[in-house]
Amino acid sequence: MIEDELSIRPGGPADAPAVAALHAESWRTAYAGIVPPAVLGDGLAAQRAELWELRLEADYGEPAAQPVLLLAESGDGDLLGFGYLVPQPDGRVLLDNLHVRPGRTGAGLGGALLGALRAETARSHPGAPLYLEVLADNHRAIAFYERAGGHRTDSRTTHFPGAGELPEYEYTWTQP
Repeated sequence: MIEDELSIRPGGPADAPAVAALHAESWRTAYAGIVPPAVLGDGLAAQRAELWELRLEADYGEPAAQPVLLLAESGDGDLLGFGYLVPQPDGRVLLDNLHVRPGRTGAGLGGALLGALRAETARSHPGAPLYLEVLADNHRAIAFYERAGGHRTDSRTTHFPGAGELPEYEYTWTQP
């Protein structure tokens, strides 16, 4: 069940530390057993912090190229999840991150956040397909994306820093 006080709002540079911390926490849970433990070790939090600071302070130029960060928060302002949309030159929109705080999954938060991200894509990029890339061994995420109506549209190999080449899938949602 979705929390009664759940709110979804746009994020910005001030949210980078909280997003980075949740991102690292989520990776440690989702990728355990998929990537080497060293990738998920002590340096992960600092690496994610640097990434989110750069992403959220960058100038992407025209508004159509601007990525969008959406945050899902509890009524008391705790960050429960986030998603990050990145418009692509091919006319699609990449859902570059979708994370729900470990221990809070299975209650509808991911579905609510994905719904908001799809609505934002439809609003800001009418007709653009939304897609994401997921490691092929991330079975829990794949099951969620398939339940949420995503269609596998590609499979390939990706280079995952510190883990080498790993198989991944692409999932796509089209707009009505």
